Amino acid sequence: MFNYVERKLSWAYLRSKRKEGFVSVIAFFSVCGIMLGVATLILVTSLMNGIREEMLSNFIGVDGHITIYPQGKVIDNTQSLMQTIKNVAGVNKVAERIEGQVMASNSGKALGAQIIGFHAEDLAAKPKLSEAISAGGMPAFAQNTGIILGERLAQNLGVKVGGAVTLISPQGRATFAGMVPRIKNYNVIGTFKLGMHMLDSSLILMPYADAQTYFGIAPIEGGAASGLEIVLQNMESAPQIAEQINQLTNGQYRVYDWKRGNQSIFTALKIQRDVMVVILALIVIVAAFNIISSLIMLVQDKAADIAILRTMGASRGMILRIFMLAGMGLGAAGTFMGLGLGILAARYIDNIRHGLEVLLGQQILVGDVYFLSSLPTRTDPSEVLAVVALSLSISFFATLYPAWKAASRQPGEALRYE
Repeated sequence: MFNYVERKLSWAYLRSKRKEGFVSVIAFFSVCGIMLGVATLILVTSLMNGIREEMLSNFIGVDGHITIYPQGKVIDNTQSLMQTIKNVAGVNKVAERIEGQVMASNSGKALGAQIIGFHAEDLAAKPKLSEAISAGGMPAFAQNTGIILGERLAQNLGVKVGGAVTLISPQGRATFAGMVPRIKNYNVIGTFKLGMHMLDSSLILMPYADAQTYFGIAPIEGGAASGLEIVLQNMESAPQIAEQINQLTNGQYRVYDWKRGNQSIFTALKIQRDVMVVILALIVIVAAFNIISSLIMLVQDKAADIAILRTMGASRGMILRIFMLAGMGLGAAGTFMGLGLGILAARYIDNIRHGLEVLLGQQILVGDVYFLSSLPTRTDPSEVLAVVALSLSISFFATLYPAWKAASRQPGEALRYE
């Protein structure tokens, strides 16, 4: 599309250092603006993808793809219901669980917490959760010797592995003196860290049999639980399978898929991501206006050169292509520099964060405030290509007017005052 002469002249105009020094400064800032815009877009999209994926894996790692709750207190005859659900196409695993809210207390400190009671084999089948448990926790859990606390919850209560906490349940038992809360001490056999403050600071894992006893769910023939969790072969099919299970059970239970259960969080993340992408894309557009400005000034400064080229036989198309190539060169330079910078920043964002924390002397990502205690990233190649294509397209359109202006100059007019 561009011949040797056009490429040579375009490059010569961009690197000229004499009268056009100011033009070169504007061109430099154009490249920097596009570079920062592209890099920030890639970093933000990678970061939002990573946060969504990390939160999703944590939620599913604890709750499964679909959860079923009773309309009343417990689900009776769970074995029969589990068998019915297992026959549904796409269902991989069904497990019982006991859930309840408690107050955890130790050394005068008391915090609200959620207990989830698992069978040891069901907990072991959750790699995201079981692998986050401290050494020795899983074998002790299988022997029903105590409970496992979220790491932040254990720290807030001031309890370590080998210590004990008191659990107080508001769902007490009736006595002659009225309702008495359930109070029982449990040994802490381990802690877990998922890197998500909401779970690490409020979740307690308890052996299934202990949870049944503590919450007063009497073991009956056929099984009893406060909920069931379902793991699917394909997580994206969760809404359809949840609706199918609801129809199979004639609406006797409350059925939630992972999308419905966490809809508010993921909707907020999507809105935030879309708004940030739009705002950051404006950086590229502003930089493109700098390209227009620098090219217009370049056309003004090179008016005599354009006239001489026209009198020597250069066509309007050739002049058009020379200045288009100059502008596209600026846009491409900024885009590909931003591409490299963005990918590097996305890969080493946690290292950058740690460096900034050391430099500033304060913690940037406070676990008590934010959902996550680290910055996960996942760079999607298709999104990176979309960002690069957007930047190159904006840069291309930014060259059209100045290049057309250069090509439409009349040689006589340009040389009249030379």
